[in-house]
Amino acid sequence: MALRWGILATGGIAHAFTSDLRTAGLDVAAVGSRTQASADAFAAQFDIPHAHGSYEDLVADPSVDIIYVATPHPQHRHAAGLALEAGKHVLVEKAFTVTRREAEELRAIAAARGLLAMEAMWTRYLPHMRRIREILDAGTLGEVRAVFADHMQALPTDPLHRLNALDLGGGALLDLGIYPVSFVWDVLGAPATIQATARLGETGADTEIATLMTHASGAVSTTLSSSRGAGPNTAHIVGSDARIDIERVWFAQASFTVTARDGTVIERYEERADGRGMFFQALAAERVVANGEGAPAELPIDETVEIMGALDEMRRQIGLAYPGEQ
Repeated sequence: MALRWGILATGGIAHAFTSDLRTAGLDVAAVGSRTQASADAFAAQFDIPHAHGSYEDLVADPSVDIIYVATPHPQHRHAAGLALEAGKHVLVEKAFTVTRREAEELRAIAAARGLLAMEAMWTRYLPHMRRIREILDAGTLGEVRAVFADHMQALPTDPLHRLNALDLGGGALLDLGIYPVSFVWDVLGAPATIQATARLGETGADTEIATLMTHASGAVSTTLSSSRGAGPNTAHIVGSDARIDIERVWFAQASFTVTARDGTVIERYEERADGRGMFFQALAAERVVANGEGAPAELPIDETVEIMGALDEMRRQIGLAYPGEQ
């Protein structure tokens, strides 16, 4: 069953996602913004039939089955909660919330109403990541010994920009670091130990953060994220028999090479889909709802909650707390 999508908020990520929904031919029924003018402009751009000047009106729209929540992450708990309380499934931008507690609350609301609550970690659903999981499951790498990934961009330094403002959940970890942390989790599972270190900027938000984690298998992982410098943005999985090197930009549609320990190339992957590939997560959401699966195998809500808990611990270690945290 095809779902009718509602878009909550009209910023840059909402534009990118909705463009990909159109590329995939999915049904975008409505958009909601804090102002009618913004909703009208967005609706005109993407030929969306219903435009609402408030989030409350959007979630009440009977023509909508699922809401894509595209606000800054401090607003995710409220916006996704509104949608779930109105009986709508939700796909919530990453980071899913600001804290584990908020993620647990959304999980509970969704479970009580039999609705899908899903994190929009779109990388998990891309074709190259699906192929990498197949390679790992086949044992091609042997014993996975180490994983490392970076996400480093030169982003605005304005203290009022959402990436730097504490009241907007600013910091490299929640905006950028969530990608490599989730990637490590995907490959190795939950960490057994976490060490985090960071540089804090003028506003108190982290501008760089590095993590070192160990995992139940004995494998080690490292991540590095920065909002103040453009990095290689590559990722690597190193096993006893072979390794996978994912090229720039690894968290978008990317090529990768599987290389044996003697240097022989085992596989070269270079496939690309149309658009950015953000629609793959939407297709997964539609599949889950249609088949009554409860949660996507690629990223169950329980795993999203656990990842939020790990981010909480990383922020505790670097001394980063947001206004109003309990």
